[in-house]
Amino acid sequence: MQAGIVSYGAYVPRYRITPAEIGRVWGSDGEAMGHNLNVVRKSVPSPDEDTITISTEALRTALLRGAIDPQEIGAIYVGSESHPYAVKPTATVVAQAVGATPNLTAADFEFACKAGTAAIQTCLGLVGSEMIRYGVAIGTDTSQGAPGDALEYSASAGGAAFVIGRDRVICRVHRTLSYTTDTPDFWRREGQKYPSHSGRFTGEPAYFRHESECARRIMEAGGTGPKDYRHVVFHQPNGKFPQRVGKQLGFTDAQMRYGLVTPYIGNTYSGAALIGLANVLDHAGPGERILVVGYGSGAGSDAFDLETTDEIARFDRHHGRPVQWYLDQGVELSYAVYAKFRGKIHMGGE
Repeated sequence: MQAGIVSYGAYVPRYRITPAEIGRVWGSDGEAMGHNLNVVRKSVPSPDEDTITISTEALRTALLRGAIDPQEIGAIYVGSESHPYAVKPTATVVAQAVGATPNLTAADFEFACKAGTAAIQTCLGLVGSEMIRYGVAIGTDTSQGAPGDALEYSASAGGAAFVIGRDRVICRVHRTLSYTTDTPDFWRREGQKYPSHSGRFTGEPAYFRHESECARRIMEAGGTGPKDYRHVVFHQPNGKFPQRVGKQLGFTDAQMRYGLVTPYIGNTYSGAALIGLANVLDHAGPGERILVVGYGSGAGSDAFDLETTDEIARFDRHHGRPVQWYLDQGVELSYAVYAKFRGKIHMGGE
């Protein structure tokens, strides 16, 4: 393709809560739940953080690393299922905050957890057709789970921003491919505070079918197999699902090592696969092949066949914090403070 990744950045809020602490409040075995999900702890946004602030932090890092003039950005797309406003775009606020306005197009994307990968595909088209010089695709969420629900043990917050361009490409896109059906495994109607899900149905006919089919089809299209890739990144609703689908497809733990971030920060929804990709790029050298397969409930998967270039050896990764820093750090909260931060406590009259 005529476009690729020029720069990237990630951001994860500093606060954490463990499954054991959540289970303590609801009278369940939180440690067992964490083990079953392969989630050690999850990130929690502070009261002054939302999809806008997370997106802005991630993008500022990407612009600094790539030495990119914000005025050369022709499009900003923010993929999320937790936009702060029902009517008012997140993307315009982010564009204004980084100094990219007014000569650009901007929009919010929604497709559950794959809104960010859909934004990357859109930017690849715009940049590849030379309509714009740089396009920005962001995947970020401040995920919600109903109190006591299984989702509460993994739904977290974080995001990553990718700048797509034609010059100084650090990661080339060989091809992208999608697999989409109407599979109602996860949803939230207008006005509902928390999403609903179909339990085990979200696994076999939803996540595993779409991830595996999309991965197989892009490898068939490129004449590649699992052994051709140094790294693989799958969408991560928890820490177990991506490991299982990877093993089924023939990938090793070593190939999945850097792409698997959910055990340490939880499921960041639209940011999950993209933070995993950012962590891979933090560690990658030139000429390393990467397979990325995102997933969004409802349902669909986007796959990318990528390869790092010689330019990544010269890429400035010193601005901003690497993903590993966020995986290692964190300030743990009690459930009471977590509930306060997430607005789970409602005062009389509300």
